[in-house]
Order: sequence, then C-alpha cells, then structure tokens
Amino acid sequence: MLKKAINQFIEFFYFGFLKFIPIQTFKYLFCGGTTVLVDYLVYYFTYYFLFEGNLVVFYGKTLSPHVASSILSFLVSFPLGFALNKYIAFTESSLRGHVQLFRYGLIVLSCFIFSLFFIKLFVEFFHLNPYLSKVLTIITVAIYSYYSQLYFSFKVRGKTKEKV
Repeated sequence: MLKKAINQFIEFFYFGFLKFIPIQTFKYLFCGGTTVLVDYLVYYFTYYFLFEGNLVVFYGKTLSPHVASSILSFLVSFPLGFALNKYIAFTESSLRGHVQLFRYGLIVLSCFIFSLFFIKLFVEFFHLNPYLSKVLTIITVAIYSYYSQLYFSFKVRGKTKEKV
C-alpha cells in the first residue's frame, strides 16, 4: 500500500520529464533525494541542537560534533535508502534480496567512509563551515553512489549500460 502510494506520487511528477529521463532514473533521483534530505536533516538537527557544536564522548571515545552527527545520520539513512531503492527504484533487479542488501551495504559503507573523509577534509583542513561541508560532501558522494548502485547493488543481469 505504501509502495503503491509512493509510486503514484513519483509518477504524478514524472510527466514533464518523460522524454528526457527514464522512469527508473527519475525514481532513483526521488529515492536518493529523499534519503539525502533525511540524512541532511538528521545531521543538521543533531549537530546544531543535540550536540550544539560540542565534542561528543561515546564509549570513552571523543568525537567531533560533525563526525558524531554524520554517524547518527548514517544510522537513519541506511535502512531508509535500501528500502526505497529496493522497492521503488530498482524493482527489476534480478539479484536476491540478501545479495542486494550486502552489495548496498558495501557501497554505502564506502560512501560513509568517503563522507567522513570529506567532512573532516572540508571542516578541519579547509576550515569550511560544517553545514556547507555537508552539502559539498553530499554532492561528491552522490555521484559515486549513483553509478555504484545502478551497476552493482541493484544490477539487472545482462544490463551493462543504462539507456539515456
């Protein structure tokens, strides 16, 4: 029921892009955009309201607020992103669910590591605002994530290149 409602919502906005973007790509953009929005909101609220920009002590480890906020946003966005991609964007994948989850996890783990690297790079090396740093990190990692999910996590057997 929720899957049907989400698909109807997406298809309502798809009409204008019919000739330019394949429906699967449009759904991926919706799913990715929703996941990124949730990730970003969790990051923003935990950084500015939960941790208030202060260091966080977790199991004896001291974490900077931008790293702690990134960890929490990951814990929320991972299951959301997998569910949206599996049930909305990549329903034609011929891979079994546990294989999709494993591959999705590998890609997301690599994205998470890249995210932490870029957050630390932008905030601690380039001294950029943590809020702006998160935006730059999202853009950088999203490009890598799109192609990885399309051709690895939710691959359709025999499909090597997306028709554009």
